[in-house]
Amino acid sequence: MLANGQTIIQLVERLAPKSLAMEWDKIGLQVGTLQKPVQKVMTALDVNEEVVEEAIQKGVSLIIAHHPVIFRPLKHLRTDLPAGRLLAKLLAHDIAVYSMHTNLDVANGGLNDWLAEELELQQTEILDVTYQDELKKLVTFVPKSHREQVFQAMANAGAGHIGQYSHCSFQIEGTGTFLPLEGTTPFIGEQGKVEHVDEVRIETVIKSSQQASVIKAMKAAHPYDEVAYDIYPLDLPPFTLGLGRIGKLAEPMTLEEYAQFVKRKLGLEGVRIVGSKDRLVKKVAVLGGSGGSYLLKAAFRGADVMVTGDVGYHEAQDAFVEGLSIIDAGHNIEKIMKPRLASFIQEKLQEQKYKTEVIASEVHTDPFQYL
Repeated sequence: MLANGQTIIQLVERLAPKSLAMEWDKIGLQVGTLQKPVQKVMTALDVNEEVVEEAIQKGVSLIIAHHPVIFRPLKHLRTDLPAGRLLAKLLAHDIAVYSMHTNLDVANGGLNDWLAEELELQQTEILDVTYQDELKKLVTFVPKSHREQVFQAMANAGAGHIGQYSHCSFQIEGTGTFLPLEGTTPFIGEQGKVEHVDEVRIETVIKSSQQASVIKAMKAAHPYDEVAYDIYPLDLPPFTLGLGRIGKLAEPMTLEEYAQFVKRKLGLEGVRIVGSKDRLVKKVAVLGGSGGSYLLKAAFRGADVMVTGDVGYHEAQDAFVEGLSIIDAGHNIEKIMKPRLASFIQEKLQEQKYKTEVIASEVHTDPFQYL
C-alpha cells in the first residue's frame, strides 16, 4: 500500500512541527496537493530546475525541501521567466513541494543535531533558545489487562520524554472502585453494583503543546467509556528547543586541523576561516545556514570556534575582536538533511508497512565554486 501525501507529512511533522518555525519563515505545502497516493518521495535542499528534472526522471510526486521554493511574495506567474517556468513544470507533472525550514533547524533530532553529530560534538546544548514548552504530569488509571496498550499509545503520542529518554513513567498497582449507573455500558462490572478492579496508576510527563493529542490517544486505547485522569502543573524548567548547537570535542585540535576535519566530514571543497590556525579548539558551536547574527552568542557561550555559513566581513571582524574563531563552511552544509531526512521518513513508512519509496536528491545546488 502506498502512503497518502498527507500521511507522509504527518510523519515528518512529528519530527519538526510547524509551531517550531520562526515567524518570518515560509513553510508547509507550497505547490500541488497532498491528497494523493505517493509512489516516491525525494528530499532536497533547494528546488531548482535541475532538481525538478531529477524528480521527473525518477518518478517523484512529492519533494520535501529544506529551502522554500516560494519565499518572497509572487508578483506574477509568468512562464517565460525562471520562477514561473519552474512552478509550471511542477504543476504540469503533478509534483507537490513541501518545505521544512527553520522548524527542521530547531527540531530535536533535526538539522542542527545532525550537523553536531557529524562534527562529533559531545555534551551538546542549544545555542539560542527559540521555543519553550511547559511540562505537566499526566496520571491515569488502567485495568491491568490494558496497561501496556494504553501506555504505549500515550508514549507514541509524545508522553514520557525526559532529556534523551522516552517512555518514562512510574506505574503502581492498586484497586479502583466504581458503580455503573443507569444508561452505562461498563467494560467491567454491571449496573447498580459497586465494582472493585485491579488497576495500574500510570504517571508520565507531557508537554503542554501535546496535552490534547496525548489525552486523545490515551482515551482511544483505554477500554473504559469514562476515563479517569489528572493533570498537574510541574515546577520544573520548561522543555526548550532552539537554533544551533554547542558542544565539546573528544580531543582538542588546532583550528587548521579542525577546519580540515569539517571539510572532510561535510564533503566540502573549501572553507573560510577567521582566527589563528594554531589556536586550540575544544568547544564548538554549529549552526546550519546563515549564522552570522549568532556569532556573538557563540562567543558568550564560550565557544572557541563557530561553524556556519554566509558570514559577513564586519560580522567576522566583530567575532575576531571577541576572541571567536570562525569556520565559514557555506550555507550548503545544510545538504546533510537530504540523506538524514530521507532515512527518517523511509524508516517511519516501513514501520507502518507502506511501500512508498524515499530517495535523496543527488543534485548539487550550491551556487558557489572554488578555484
